[in-house]
Amino acid sequence: MNEKLGHYSFLVGIALAIIFALVPTEEAAEGWFVLALVILGLIVGFLNIKAKEVTPFLISAIALMVIGTANISLIPAVGPYLQEVLLTIVVFVAPAALVVSIKSIMALAEG
Repeated sequence: MNEKLGHYSFLVGIALAIIFALVPTEEAAEGWFVLALVILGLIVGFLNIKAKEVTPFLISAIALMVIGTANISLIPAVGPYLQEVLLTIVVFVAPAALVVSIKSIMALAEG
């Protein structure tokens, strides 16, 4: 059951990140959208990433975060949209990366 919850949380999180990036929202609603992405990211971090997936996931998360800081908005026509999509995906992935990295550090400390 937890596996399915983590899997669906990942799919919903990515879909919501893309939707939130492309659909204009009121400022008051943005906080709720960010909170939803953070909660889904935490669920993914706790339930969806297994021990053998830790390193590839963390490398991918780091790559996403680095790409998210690039000035992609300079690309004509689609740049601003790509920038927003990347930023919202980073908002979703960062909490998962935090949980996975803490779990990994704790596993290393246990020996």
